[in-house]
Amino acid sequence: MNNIHEDSVDFQSNSQEEKQQPSVQSVLSRGSQEEIKFTKGQAGHSDDECSTDLEDDIFTSSRRLNLSPSDVYLKACKQTGAVPVSCILRHLDDAILDLNYYGLGPLGAKALAILLKNLSDNKLGLKGAEVISKMLSDNRKLKSINLSENDFSDAAAKCLAEALKNDFVVKELDLSYNCICDAGGEDLGVMLAENIGIEVLNLSWNHFLIRGNAALIAGLKVNATLKQLQLSNSGFGRPEVQLMAEVLQQNDTLVLLDLSINCVDDEAVRLLCQGLATNETLEVLKLSHNPITKIGAATLLRTVKNNMKSALEEIDISSVLVCETFVELLEETRVTHPALRFQYYILPSVTKNLLALGIFKKFFEEQNKSIMDFFQALDKEGTMKVSTSAFRKAVKEANIPLDQQQLGWLVRKFDKNCTATIVYSQLTELS
Repeated sequence: MNNIHEDSVDFQSNSQEEKQQPSVQSVLSRGSQEEIKFTKGQAGHSDDECSTDLEDDIFTSSRRLNLSPSDVYLKACKQTGAVPVSCILRHLDDAILDLNYYGLGPLGAKALAILLKNLSDNKLGLKGAEVISKMLSDNRKLKSINLSENDFSDAAAKCLAEALKNDFVVKELDLSYNCICDAGGEDLGVMLAENIGIEVLNLSWNHFLIRGNAALIAGLKVNATLKQLQLSNSGFGRPEVQLMAEVLQQNDTLVLLDLSINCVDDEAVRLLCQGLATNETLEVLKLSHNPITKIGAATLLRTVKNNMKSALEEIDISSVLVCETFVELLEETRVTHPALRFQYYILPSVTKNLLALGIFKKFFEEQNKSIMDFFQALDKEGTMKVSTSAFRKAVKEANIPLDQQQLGWLVRKFDKNCTATIVYSQLTELS
């Protein structure tokens, strides 16, 4: 999803010699403000194609080793068996790379495709968007395209949206970290409503407001293929969340929703839960770095617990500080939702307290004794209750390995109403 994925890219030429009139151009935009042109040629086909794993391996190593475009191209040629073209090496820094009549062949074209597959962070702007849109008008191979960080405005978004309305081959599109506002959001929303092929859409870190987000959600409401939607830092607040909740009530394709770094507060979580209460397909929900408190976290968890058909397996609220009650509720929820994973923030002292009950139980298990016997020994009159002071004293005398903090927490847990009395016959924690 961080690259352009091409099953096959072939350039067909008529001669081995260089010509003056261009017929096929491939663009390597590297921040130049020069005019970028595109002229469509004929596409050939090859059965001798490199695997996607090969392309991914080259990109992984190029990023890790910070290879130059020339190094990446030579590496791709070596692994595909193509002969490097000296003209390509000389003009990789140009705004226009003219590939007329070089007889690249399937392997040569594949090596170049590997180099061109990731267009992120290239300052493509409107002209670059126009180039890509023209390419998409006759696209039969391109499945994944990363256009993040390219200074795309509303005009560029409109251009791309128009091209993608009829392009059902592209499955993954990344337009994150651009400058798309409400007008562009409306165009992308229309595209989303009409496109029956797209499955992954990343629009994070753009400049949408209510109008743009509403249009995107309206498109999602109609769309029947989208599986992943990323809208991190996209201006989401209560109005947008309420619309999203309506979508979740009927959507049966979306498996990942990223709303991190937005304005989703506890009330917005409550609204979102109206959709989560009946949704049966969403598997991953990301809500980190929103103004959510432990109240919203508990609301979210209770909703998942009560929805027996919920498919949620991962919920990220890693910036939310939770308390012992949340963790205990999470353990209860995992009885019916064993695959559920929550990412949350908890203080070390709280984690320490949560160990107290386990230490208390383990102590008696190791001695083959019953906790009930422990309480009954303190309850001389058979009232089924003991004072908290007597409980504290007995725990210390028995040398149960709990420190003062853990013992205090255990007392509060057993005496929830602060009556200074523990009715041990009603303690479900001990069963």
